[in-house]
Amino acid sequence: MNRPLILISNDDGYDAKGINDLAEMVRPYGDVVIVAPEGGRSGSAMAMTSAEPVRLRKIKEEPGLQVYACTGTPCDCVKIAFHSVLTSPPDLVLGGINHGDNAAINVHYSGTMGVVLEGCLKHIPSIGFSSCKRDPNADFSALRPYIQKIVQRVLADGLPPQVCLNVNFPVREEFNGMRMCRMDVGNWLKEWEERTDPRGRQYFWLTGYYEAGQPDDDSTDRWALDHGYVAITPVQLDMTAYSAMEGLKTSLMG
Repeated sequence: MNRPLILISNDDGYDAKGINDLAEMVRPYGDVVIVAPEGGRSGSAMAMTSAEPVRLRKIKEEPGLQVYACTGTPCDCVKIAFHSVLTSPPDLVLGGINHGDNAAINVHYSGTMGVVLEGCLKHIPSIGFSSCKRDPNADFSALRPYIQKIVQRVLADGLPPQVCLNVNFPVREEFNGMRMCRMDVGNWLKEWEERTDPRGRQYFWLTGYYEAGQPDDDSTDRWALDHGYVAITPVQLDMTAYSAMEGLKTSLMG
């Protein structure tokens, strides 16, 4: 019997510790193909490269594992994997492990979740894994049993159509368990730091901090992370605001 095929990408680069740890964690459950950016692409969401060529090079190949580096975005990596690397559709698309969480509204900015959404658009069960640990040398060993359990379940049972998973881990060595969550809708504040370069010219550096929209609501992913839980948030492709349709129809078309 053929083993499941697992495609992995990220936005930290093919040589990041997180993606290599993830590949090692899931290799018992299938053959792994990594197609990931050649360097960091954080915050690229589902951006695609359209104004310049995208290049792909094989880094290594061994039984059960292939690794490719791509000059494009995380979304490019998934597209080019389907077009030029994979000989059949994968059974699973994974993003991560990201060095830094992608909870709450960060899902809209995340290159890691760009991987996952692109996989979902291609009708493949897709999961993003992110940790609140930003250290490039972070120890992700505590994540192993949770990642392996989720991967095993999704390989066995699949996911609903047009639904993917955003899984985030708090900064802990032991977790209080897993919680199924909704996305917190808060705000990033003080997002830019104004500076002056050595020639006296103004420039801006991205910074800021996140303020939870519902900090005391235990149904949100942000609350779960703040209280030591692994946060699992189902994300859907259909962004239609169904609850607003009737009111807007009356207002705009009545």
